[in-house]
Amino acid sequence: MKKQTHLLHAGRNAKENFGIVNPPVYHASTVTFPTVEAMNKAGENPTEGIYYGRMATPTSHAFEEAVAALEGADKAIAVQSGLAAITGAILAFVKNGDHILVTDSAYFPTKKFCNTVLKGFGVETTYFNPTIGSNIEKLIQPNTKVIFTESPGSLTFEVQDIPAITKVAKDHKIITMIDNTWAAGYFFNAFDHGCDISIQAATKYIGGHSDVMLGTIALGDDLYKKVKTYVYGLGYCAAPDDCYLAQRGIRTLPARLKIHEENGMKLASWLKEQPEVKRVLHPAFEDCPGHDIFKRDFTGACGLFSIVLQDHYSEKAVASMLDGMELFPMGYSWGGYESLMIPFNPKGARNASSWEDQGPCLRLHAGQENVEDLINDLDKGFERLNKG
Repeated sequence: MKKQTHLLHAGRNAKENFGIVNPPVYHASTVTFPTVEAMNKAGENPTEGIYYGRMATPTSHAFEEAVAALEGADKAIAVQSGLAAITGAILAFVKNGDHILVTDSAYFPTKKFCNTVLKGFGVETTYFNPTIGSNIEKLIQPNTKVIFTESPGSLTFEVQDIPAITKVAKDHKIITMIDNTWAAGYFFNAFDHGCDISIQAATKYIGGHSDVMLGTIALGDDLYKKVKTYVYGLGYCAAPDDCYLAQRGIRTLPARLKIHEENGMKLASWLKEQPEVKRVLHPAFEDCPGHDIFKRDFTGACGLFSIVLQDHYSEKAVASMLDGMELFPMGYSWGGYESLMIPFNPKGARNASSWEDQGPCLRLHAGQENVEDLINDLDKGFERLNKG
């Protein structure tokens, strides 16, 4: 069955729900049992059945089954945010005295977690250049437990050679994880490329409507019980209404991603020709670091990319541009139906790689608006930018 078809049917069973197409929402904390024997039996394997509301409900199980189908995984775990998925997955495999490797282009809250919480627990983090490939072997220590990747990288969009990294990791029996949110688990199959765990902020494209806080951890049967038990012990769980909304979102994911991809490519191509733009950071473009890897490993692109403006533009000029945008409001997150744009400066967030560009940077999310309207809004924005 093709993925597009599978996503429409995974995680729902109309026969079990009176013929109702969509699985119902179960709001539950307490789950009762008719006998001591039934309670004890459920408690023998609480990660699989319905034992307590925080552990799972039929709603979360249905969503997790759909995510596993999307990612090509055996199982999936839903938690309350993308960051919770990242932190819970990492914590399940480290203890005091351990060491992990993290891409220098990771989502900044991931790095902040490593620099504060993990450091406080006595876990050392080494950041690596996202273009390192198989040379990551030189950074492995005897106590290295996890290699955490993100491809393309947040904000700057370097594409990593995931197969090269995971091959080294397997040789050293190290767990590999990827933040797979940009590809939405749809344009990149983490498991086909050697990853052990694929993480997403389902807040983004899976939810698709800017109204869900949710994270997912996709993984194999061999790791599921370990990670599920750990995140349960941390008190992590996903709200039933968010799981329900994300189930609805995942059904239309392929159709929505197609529009985001088309609009993103058209906007990036137009921006590349504008004199105000020094560089477009989009994996589908030849001058983006790792473009050849992108062509080899990815089946498409989402609507998120960045641009570097010419060096001479001041912060005041950039603010003038952004303050007047009509269809590109400023807001963190992305993956909803609407377009967004934020300014950023990657220099202060680099540990193992340098950022040479001097010009201001903007990250854009291409929503589902008419692309001509988006271009017109950007054109007016550049007029304000040039006026300073």
